[in-house]
Amino acid sequence: MAELDVELPPEVPQAHLVLIDPSEFRPEHRDVQLFRNYIDSPLQERVERTYRAMHAGQTVQFVQDRLAHWGKFDHARLSMLQVIKALDNLVDEADPDTDLPNSMHAFQTAERIRERHPDKEWLILTGLIHDTGKILRLYGEEMWATVGDTYPVGCAPRNSIVFGKSSFSGNPDLSHPVYSTELGMYSRHCGLDALTMSWGHDEYLYRVLQHNGHKLPEAALSIIRYHSFYPWHSGGDYRDFHNPATDDEKLKWVQAFSQFDLYSKSEELPDVQALLPYYSGLIDKYLPSVLSW
Repeated sequence: MAELDVELPPEVPQAHLVLIDPSEFRPEHRDVQLFRNYIDSPLQERVERTYRAMHAGQTVQFVQDRLAHWGKFDHARLSMLQVIKALDNLVDEADPDTDLPNSMHAFQTAERIRERHPDKEWLILTGLIHDTGKILRLYGEEMWATVGDTYPVGCAPRNSIVFGKSSFSGNPDLSHPVYSTELGMYSRHCGLDALTMSWGHDEYLYRVLQHNGHKLPEAALSIIRYHSFYPWHSGGDYRDFHNPATDDEKLKWVQAFSQFDLYSKSEELPDVQALLPYYSGLIDKYLPSVLSW
């Protein structure tokens, strides 16, 4: 296995931090013969603790604070390949017996898309970069505000959210006269882009790209921003906010992408260094050479 050979500047945090993405344990996406589930997993306690911390802490005020903090884009100046390499410092506790670098998952996802859609360069690149927002964790963000399923804040939680509505019992927004209602601070069929999503790597990468400029199509931004919004694209919830005129296309691409993201980890490991010229070319075509994070 040839790993990604990219030099990181000394200011990038080098400490190995635990990162478990609880979205990987959603039961409706698990083949029980191949994948763990979050119900009887030995990591159940940690997964549940992560979600309960998320559901208690992700309030409207918290998200606004995070948007202000990370929206300064003053934490690092790094190329996309440097960020992918930096994610190797995040240890996925969901796979304690593997030394597979996180960067390998990025290339596995991209290569699976490339096999099926060799003509869609933008989609291949989206597969490569979709998790790079997890660099949040390296720069001090809480794990429950970096990974996991996303959902709108400012309205009542829905049934398909992992661990259910009862897991929000510590969230003060449930006592708010507006935020605790079904529609909350939104209007019916307002469209997904009008929602304030819980804070995590999806929203962060979306905003990084918007801030720095890019040449990706809208479908790529939809995948990046909503690929962890499982209660919507897999659970069928929050459709009262769904605007068919703008969101049907989003749903089509996010659902199509999900099959590549969830099931891309395998024993077939790409030779990353051999692939580097191709993916460097894609990055150069669609993204700035260096981005502010």
